[in-house]
Amino acid sequence: MSSGKLIRWGIASAGKISEDFVIALSTLPASDHQVVAVAARAQERAAEFAKKHGIPTALGSYEELAKSKDVDVVYIGVLNPQHYEVSLLMLNHGKHVLCEKPLAMNKKQVEGILAAAKANKRFFMEAVWSRFFPSYQHVRQLIDTGALGEIKDVQVNFGFPLANVDRLQKRELGGGVVYDLGIYTIQVSQWAFQEPPQKIESTGHTNAEGIDDDVSTTLTYSGGRTARMRISSREKLDNKAIIKGTKGQVTLIDFWTPNKLIDIDGKEKEWLPPKGKHATNYANSEAMRYEAEAVRQSILAGELENKTVSYADSLLFAQIEDTIRKQIGVLNKYDEQ
Repeated sequence: MSSGKLIRWGIASAGKISEDFVIALSTLPASDHQVVAVAARAQERAAEFAKKHGIPTALGSYEELAKSKDVDVVYIGVLNPQHYEVSLLMLNHGKHVLCEKPLAMNKKQVEGILAAAKANKRFFMEAVWSRFFPSYQHVRQLIDTGALGEIKDVQVNFGFPLANVDRLQKRELGGGVVYDLGIYTIQVSQWAFQEPPQKIESTGHTNAEGIDDDVSTTLTYSGGRTARMRISSREKLDNKAIIKGTKGQVTLIDFWTPNKLIDIDGKEKEWLPPKGKHATNYANSEAMRYEAEAVRQSILAGELENKTVSYADSLLFAQIEDTIRKQIGVLNKYDEQ
């Protein structure tokens, strides 16, 4: 590495989420994080992206990025169905990896990625960014110190009218609300309960392509405690996560990107990330800075995983996603492989 503290990022894909990640990195010290290369399937797109964000190297293939000697860690922002192959490519070339969620198309693929990370002794994490927010860390503290008492119930809704967003609606793009939105509602339920659910019950609606666009699921944990989740690309929901314990409750507002929460005392608390050099494509993406810094800390400490989103977490998320899809009858070609 070029200095004791610096980690050099490569970016795989020049899409909107990758752009937001680069903007988030720009809010962190340049002595700690540097973007040194971006790769896309088309050289022109990479070049345009590099020019806008002052990145020295633009590459026309992910292979070139994997082989780059200047890159320590790769952020993968490609479409869902490509996460598996691009993660393997980077890990097998000795790169550390932060890969966007949902990590893969099923649990079997997740197992393949994690096996490659272990074999290559490289840091790997699924980019469940929400868990690194100060608000989530505050909730963790409330649970761990017993301030909320025993967690009894989680209620979480996540929905937007996304009928025209192809990556959610089209089978070949890895569409479906279980992948795109479900990962969020599943991870917050797991954040609260910290154990695998004992029972999963789901009902759902599918679009003309047979892809899930509205799903309700109840996860039942030990002692009959439950997480009730609804995810929808048909309508806007309240997009809150309410975590109820025997001593009180806490509400994460815009729970996937929550600068705000209503604390156990009923008062609102807020933490705002700094703004980047450009406007982001999605709301509050600057807050990806928290997960980026966590990745840096893990790599510098020589860790292969981060306890906030561990390998075991990613395996369980995938298993729950697979079960929900099976229950609502949405399988894909990856399930048959």
